[in-house]
Amino acid sequence: MTLTDQQTKTRTTPRRKVLISGAGIAGPVLAYWLNRYGYAVTVVEKAGAPRSGGYPIDVRGTALDVVRRMGILPRLRDSHIDLRRLTFLEEDGSEVALLHPHTVTGGVAGRDLEVRRGDLTDALYTAVRDDAEFLFNDSIDTLDQSGHGVDVTFRGGGRRTFDMVFGADGTHSRTREMLFGPEERFHHYLGYCFAVFTMRNTFGLSHETVMWNAPGRAAALYAVGDDEVHAFLNFAQPEPPFDAFRDPRAQRDLVATVFADDGWEVPGMLAALRDADDVFFDAVSQIRMPRWSSGRVALVGDAAWAPSFLTGQGTSLSLVGAYMLAGSLAERDHATGFAAYEHSTREFVTMNQALVGKGGATLFPTTPQALKERNDRLRSLSAMPAEEGRPAHSALTLPEFTPTS
Repeated sequence: MTLTDQQTKTRTTPRRKVLISGAGIAGPVLAYWLNRYGYAVTVVEKAGAPRSGGYPIDVRGTALDVVRRMGILPRLRDSHIDLRRLTFLEEDGSEVALLHPHTVTGGVAGRDLEVRRGDLTDALYTAVRDDAEFLFNDSIDTLDQSGHGVDVTFRGGGRRTFDMVFGADGTHSRTREMLFGPEERFHHYLGYCFAVFTMRNTFGLSHETVMWNAPGRAAALYAVGDDEVHAFLNFAQPEPPFDAFRDPRAQRDLVATVFADDGWEVPGMLAALRDADDVFFDAVSQIRMPRWSSGRVALVGDAAWAPSFLTGQGTSLSLVGAYMLAGSLAERDHATGFAAYEHSTREFVTMNQALVGKGGATLFPTTPQALKERNDRLRSLSAMPAEEGRPAHSALTLPEFTPTS
């Protein structure tokens, strides 16, 4: 197709209308690229605005190429946290090992990024806000697929029809539930729960993480700067506490009970947990699905394949997956495009989900013997960060897709 033919087609062919549920990470990336490929994009988000703040996240490997192609890499480099030390402690508070964080995470110093989640979401939203319609304080209530499209009713009362709908609404995706059924069908529990929140930095920490471990329990203080720290409490739990997921008080009570007899800085962390207004509590789990689409509706990011924080790849997979989904739909109908998306992306997702079996979970041993073995391994690690990263991080080479205009 010549440029003239392409421009004529763009002028005479109505733009296909699509709806994306979720304005976190995958949603805005998908919106950005679908707009480039000629789609009219609407994004619906139940929050009142793009969510700021949040714990630090990593952008590694192939995902760096996505943000580079979006033109936001320089901005993210300016926001890079540059974590310098990771200290592991025994149950009595004595030091096990002091390492560069990349030695444990598989990151590459000088290339990979670590930024506050809010810095990334703000950069993504800024890149696409003028080219897509954003509906905040709203969400999808019902989906009804037909031959002509997807009829959507919104919680706010509106009703519209779209050519396609995308669920980018996280691990506990409502879009996935409406399309494929209850979360329990796809929720693969990894044996832990965790709580993350911020508290005052009274510890003298800066650009570093200190992690304390006992069998089946871990407490960490993550200092991005000097004013506050991200507190992290992780614990083994035989079954996911489903009753606590929708009850903040039950979450706090559960964490307090598990860590009640522990020392180090844990008592102060539990006190801060009681008063914190930004507690995020969840199970450590993955979403594993045999397919990511049905009819005219597809899933992306954590809604399709949440890898868990044990892999450190949740953000990167969301960035890459959204790019691949949008590109697969350039110049294709939904059925062909969704098939191409699965074919091109699933192996990359599976490789990164498998990282939980290659060291991720072993950071949180559940028995005294396993903890001793982990500490022995940490003491033997080189203090130098990795030079090449983990192969899974860069296992997919981004193709170039052709915009329609």
